[in-house]
Amino acid sequence: MRIELVHTNGMFTIDGESFPVENNVWILGDDHEVLVVDAAHDAAPIAAAVGDRVVRAIVCTHGHNDHINAADALSRATGSAPILLHRADEMLWDDVYPSRRPDGELREGAELEVAGSRLRVLHTPGHSPGGVCLLGPDGHVFGGDTLFQGGPGATGRSNSDFPTIIASIRDRLLVLPAETVVHTGHGESTTVGTEAPHLEEWIARGH
Repeated sequence: MRIELVHTNGMFTIDGESFPVENNVWILGDDHEVLVVDAAHDAAPIAAAVGDRVVRAIVCTHGHNDHINAADALSRATGSAPILLHRADEMLWDDVYPSRRPDGELREGAELEVAGSRLRVLHTPGHSPGGVCLLGPDGHVFGGDTLFQGGPGATGRSNSDFPTIIASIRDRLLVLPAETVVHTGHGESTTVGTEAPHLEEWIARGH
């Protein structure tokens, strides 16, 4: 399974405030078919990177606007690729797409197949109630905004909870082999081994 990265830029809006952000859009697959993880901001560069390959699914690691706001346009541009989201984040989805539903549900333990590889859905709430990570083959995790280089995804806003994200990271991600690469929703990738020693520091600082 090949891993490709597209950067897109736009605004993240939450609790009546907006912030400029750069997002990582991950394209997973081969020369024939792909999954797109987090179609953010602008469908055009994502569709250009996909080219004529079949998009098996557009996976939303969570429902914040900056991770889903190009999903519908990308679906239409790529032949109605299904958009998948955890049900617990549907209220966030509705803020962006009040008249369009996701096409399928991401459930704990479900597997997605692309290019002969399987990725398993891990429900990792905390940054949002329906946050998920995808555990891929060969020691790769696509983590959305659950875990970053330097600590957990942001909490303290609506629908987020710090103890919950700590539990998700501790119980679902830090139990993976140290060499597991965590591909993040923003910024540089990291590894489980790099982040695991700092868990107690994150708990102590409380964010």
